[in-house]
Amino acid sequence: MKDPSREGLGTLADMAIPEIAVGAVAVAGGKILLVLRGHPPEEGRWSVPGGRLERGETIAQAVVRELSEETGLIGKCGELIGWVERIGSGHHYVILDFAVELDPGSQPTAGGDARDAKWYPLDQLETIDLVSGLYQFFLDHGVVPPRGGCAFGCLPG
Repeated sequence: MKDPSREGLGTLADMAIPEIAVGAVAVAGGKILLVLRGHPPEEGRWSVPGGRLERGETIAQAVVRELSEETGLIGKCGELIGWVERIGSGHHYVILDFAVELDPGSQPTAGGDARDAKWYPLDQLETIDLVSGLYQFFLDHGVVPPRGGCAFGCLPG
């Protein structure tokens, strides 16, 4: 019997091996830290800093490393916010997104795989070109407040 959940994914031989990836979600003062992706998938779109887990590295170490590589900022890995799975041509990522704490007033400098890095107001995220599904992820996990509400990080900080 054909598995409908695998519809359109091709054969097993065509599929990429799943890889663990991490995302660093930094929210402070009503803004969120985003990077402009410099490589596929979704090159040229905005996302949270992140990338693949490396051999011998803990997940928390990967979050802090990716944050530093892509923004030049040093942070502390906090709680798991949520996870997503992205499957496409030549890739299959299981992405674990974590809250990160940064020093107040931290200013990013793009590096690594990121072409740009900046703080965006939470209430303007609908107007920028985020990677597929990211805005809905933010809504679903309380990163972005529902209209008229408050999410974590909307307090001054």
